[in-house]
Amino acid sequence: MRLGVPILSAGAESERSIAEEFPKEGSVNPKRPRGIVIAALLMIAFGLAEVSTGLTHNFFGISTAKVTAAAYAGTAIGALYAVAGLLILSMKRRAAALAIAFLIADIIGRVAMVAMGLYPVNSLKQLVAIILGTSIVAVFAIYIRLKWSSFR
Repeated sequence: MRLGVPILSAGAESERSIAEEFPKEGSVNPKRPRGIVIAALLMIAFGLAEVSTGLTHNFFGISTAKVTAAAYAGTAIGALYAVAGLLILSMKRRAAALAIAFLIADIIGRVAMVAMGLYPVNSLKQLVAIILGTSIVAVFAIYIRLKWSSFR
């Protein structure tokens, strides 16, 4: 009895204390570094924006080809991006590793969409948006890897 308060079970006194019954490790509300939370929220927001672009073929003047393949590919890329953000909120290493894999798949998907003409590069604005967006995804993947010790 560390806390001096016995736990009662089935009418009999138990030798386990409250601290033993409810250990701190693996608690319901794990401490999340602010940077990881901000990165996760941005990934979710950017992923949802990518889904929106996939469905509407237009987002703040940036467009995708108006074909079904572009809709499916853009939506899938956005979903991977958003789910990666959700995964790192779990603060588990396996989830972070899966999030990095999803972000790598996102980058490969973006490059493939450009190569197949599903992301038109007919203007400087469009080209800059594709390069900047893909770079941001890469930065998130690198950031997660650099924060690896924060995940359990």
